[in-house]
Amino acid sequence: MSPGATIQLRYKLQRENFALDIDTELPMHGITAVFGQSGAGKTTLLRCIAGLEDAATGHLVVAGDTWEDSSAGASRSVHERNIGYVFQEPRLFDHLNVRANIEYGQRRRNHSNGAGIDQVIELLGLQQLLARSPSELSGGEAQRVAIARALLCSPRFVLMDEPLASLDQGRRDEILPFLDRLHVESRVPIIYVSHNIDEVCRLCDQLVVIDAGRVVAEGELQDVLVSTAVAGLGGDQAGSVIQGRADSYDAEDDLTRLTFSGGSFWVPGKAGASGAALRIRIRANDVSLCRVKPEQSTILNVVPAVIDKMPFADSASVLVRLLLGSERIVARVTQRSVRELDLKPGDEVFAQIKSVTVRATS
Repeated sequence: MSPGATIQLRYKLQRENFALDIDTELPMHGITAVFGQSGAGKTTLLRCIAGLEDAATGHLVVAGDTWEDSSAGASRSVHERNIGYVFQEPRLFDHLNVRANIEYGQRRRNHSNGAGIDQVIELLGLQQLLARSPSELSGGEAQRVAIARALLCSPRFVLMDEPLASLDQGRRDEILPFLDRLHVESRVPIIYVSHNIDEVCRLCDQLVVIDAGRVVAEGELQDVLVSTAVAGLGGDQAGSVIQGRADSYDAEDDLTRLTFSGGSFWVPGKAGASGAALRIRIRANDVSLCRVKPEQSTILNVVPAVIDKMPFADSASVLVRLLLGSERIVARVTQRSVRELDLKPGDEVFAQIKSVTVRATS
């Protein structure tokens, strides 16, 4: 990537029981996830980028423009950085209604470029909420207002610090479709912090994995998900994302056939119009392996695969990386199964896939 299309950042921060030492480059487009377990340093990194960590030393270059250089004693103030920040809690002004909260973001613009207020209100589905006070909003509604406010300050990019972490599952399900739409329609780059790998797989294009204050993996989402770094940190959430298309819909059984480079899947419901591009999330725990294709099984999706690598093992299980055409997925199998089936890289097997999650990408 050219310097004009990236956010280049280097930060160091030493605390009594924690050290941050980050050197990475993020794209100025799409949604980049910063993923890691609690205490990994994700929020601290966002605070450094926003200029909120006075004790940090660093270097920050945004699209070729130097915002911070500790070695030269130069640093833009928080208000000069032109960043939208969405916290875990919405932090709305209680004395203002929804429209006035959103308009506050517009008044903070450093220039007249960027999305208009009507466009943002429509994008986030806020038309029916404008006269309400924050106390009358659900958690998901309040967070949508906070995102609108951040977008309307016309930022160079937006920082989102686990914006769904304080919501129950119902409120998460309420806001996720709007974040999907934001991903597709907004041109503002977003750095999205999360410790929920399913959120990351649904929303993000790029992935940076942090552990103990350091970057342990980074790159395109699909590539990083099947790497050792996320396989180890993800625990039961380990899995993969592949790209496919809706092929046909069986109305009688309410199933959609999805095609991808390695074959096809059946998924419940109508997943999209014929030809629609789809992102397919497959958890490692939902994939099992067999040497011979089963002739009778309740599992609809059985596809040929080749064992690529076995990148991660714990006391009871092994993560097996598989090639399905040009795509890669991972399966979690027991150590005993590996021994009894004599599984090794290069072997041809059949992957039985019990469940997939699908969302449109356009």
